[in-house]
Amino acid sequence: MKGSWRDRPTGSWFQRLWRPWTSLNPFRRRGSSIHERKTVGIKDLVASPNEVQARPERRFVIIGTFFLVLLVLLVYRLFSLQVLQYHSSVTAVDSNSLHATPIPATRGVITDRTGNIMVGNLTTEVIELSRQSAAADPSVVGSLALLTHQSVATIETDLNNVQYSPYEPAPVYQNAPQTMIEFIRLHPGEFPGVTAVEVSRRTYPYGGGTGAQILGYVTPITGAEISANPKAGYTTSSVYGQAGIENFYENYLRGVPGQRTVEVNAYGNIIGATQVSAPRTGDTVVLNIDAALQKALDSYLSNDITLVRSAPDPTTGIVPAAINGAAVVMDVRTGAVLAMSSYPSYNLYDFANGLSQATYNTLESEGAFYDYPLQGLYTPGSTFKLVTATTMMQTGIFSPYTIFSDTTGYYKVPGCVGSPAGCIFHDDLGQGGGQIDLQGALTVSSDAYFYNLGYLFWSQQGKYGETPIQNVAHQYGLDQLTNIDLPGEFAGRVDSPTVRLQLHKANPTAFPNYHWYTGDNLEMAFGQGATVVTPLELATAYATFANGGTRYAPQVAAAIVSPSGQVVVRYQPRVLGHVSLPPAVRDPILAGLEGVVQNPSGTAYGTFQRYATFSQSQFPVAGKTGTASLNKNLEPNSLFVGFAPSNNPEYVVACVIAQGGYGSAASAPVVAEAFSWIYHHGIPSLNLAPRSQFVTPTTHPSTTSSTLKGTSATTGRG
Repeated sequence: MKGSWRDRPTGSWFQRLWRPWTSLNPFRRRGSSIHERKTVGIKDLVASPNEVQARPERRFVIIGTFFLVLLVLLVYRLFSLQVLQYHSSVTAVDSNSLHATPIPATRGVITDRTGNIMVGNLTTEVIELSRQSAAADPSVVGSLALLTHQSVATIETDLNNVQYSPYEPAPVYQNAPQTMIEFIRLHPGEFPGVTAVEVSRRTYPYGGGTGAQILGYVTPITGAEISANPKAGYTTSSVYGQAGIENFYENYLRGVPGQRTVEVNAYGNIIGATQVSAPRTGDTVVLNIDAALQKALDSYLSNDITLVRSAPDPTTGIVPAAINGAAVVMDVRTGAVLAMSSYPSYNLYDFANGLSQATYNTLESEGAFYDYPLQGLYTPGSTFKLVTATTMMQTGIFSPYTIFSDTTGYYKVPGCVGSPAGCIFHDDLGQGGGQIDLQGALTVSSDAYFYNLGYLFWSQQGKYGETPIQNVAHQYGLDQLTNIDLPGEFAGRVDSPTVRLQLHKANPTAFPNYHWYTGDNLEMAFGQGATVVTPLELATAYATFANGGTRYAPQVAAAIVSPSGQVVVRYQPRVLGHVSLPPAVRDPILAGLEGVVQNPSGTAYGTFQRYATFSQSQFPVAGKTGTASLNKNLEPNSLFVGFAPSNNPEYVVACVIAQGGYGSAASAPVVAEAFSWIYHHGIPSLNLAPRSQFVTPTTHPSTTSSTLKGTSATTGRG
């Protein structure tokens, strides 16, 4: 029908355009327009607005609760930052803009007993360059290179050295001459960021070799040392005492570093300094050492060893190797160490100026880093006879006035049925001392006399115990630390059945014999076997005998004095023990020790006649030689210990030279020369004057006396 509804142009233009094509669709089913299912839309699933009850208050509650929680969290966070974490927040903020850099403290000086500086500080000019200036104007590096005669690479290496704080100028030239400093100051435009500052380094007015082992040296601090002292204020640019007094009294010498707080911007550039706290100079360590005597003793020991090495021993025909040596001078009344030398040694200026690896290797191979007075372990030989004689007198096992026949030059163990080699013990030179008592045995150093004492004690151990001689040696301190105020001390040992077994267990190869026989007791009685002592222990033992039986700890430092002159610490004599030495015990032994030096038959009489420049009547000396055998191919260790004046002892001097030969030939001359120096110069009184009064002399103070009487008047700890 014309004009039906199908032909009416109803719907959208797309529907009108598309509808004719639907009839051509081959997949269209017939009659689908009549039976097609109606599509379900969103409006069929959701109710219309007019069918739902409006509830806006629920939305307000949900949204309001959400924002309220956010507000509470914000307020809490602000409260936490402003109140609970105030200090940490301020610190965190400040760290972003404020950086603290330490100001090194000047190290304290070390003086001798008169106040004369032995270790001081030398101020020098150092040229520094700001890293920021170098980055902003690289041409300044080239200008500095031309001026200082260095390469650009060298200066850039200094600038990049992590040892220095990034907020401080880096040192690029040490010990700058004044002309160079003036040129920089007159041409600031050519050297932006370049400054000249004063720094100090260690200096040694008496020479870098005088008392080097006692004084010690400093080196740049290590990370381990900084970690071990977290509250000391050390930085990577600090120095640290590595030996001697520099190490032992580091806490006093280092001072208290200051601090400079600098403000930097977000790029790390310095804006300005905000606060500066000045450093405090380290304290002064005043020593008991007499610097002039120390210098002389170093020379005596060194020259003597050189002389010993130059000619063969007339007895053995062997040229002594004299590989090392030590000498000690102490005050027997207090334990004060007046001088102490070690050979070989080093020069302290090598460390102050920068020790090369080659020099270090050479010194190490020579053994120069050992402090032989307190680290050298030597067989004592006949110097040990003091201990055996003391034990004899205390126990009464043998009368000091009983005559002993030493005419054959050897001692045969009574009742011995073994081989002759195990039953007969020879004197050193194979000749006897004749008919002698205790005094004579000490004077001529009769081995047979002391072999006999060793036998008597071992054969009567049921009465006197197994170790009577070792017990007295312990009282003298020969098997223990002396407690000297220096680092690295070794302890000696005295041979015994227990010690022998311990040594074997620790090292069976070196000590294969762990049994103890009668012969072992004989050798121990005159200082052989496995007994070893340090020169310092030996000096302490003889000082104990000399003063009547009080064993003092050796003391190098006398006092600590603040920069203002106030005494911080005054070190008093320290008593470590006693040895019973009543006159009945001491006098016969003393007579024998005096005979060693004063009697023409004494083992050191000829040496003192040659080397001592004083009269025995004015300054009598007592002492004991020691010649400790090693093996047939090596010279024996040479030892001598003496004290004077023997009638009223004040000083003890000990000397040991390893593989130096006989005690009278190698070591005794050093002791004789040391006593000569003491006799003619005296030992000055202790001076604890403020640092401002300290001076550096070129000669020994003129106030010291030139006679023994003057010496006695001025001697002491002050």
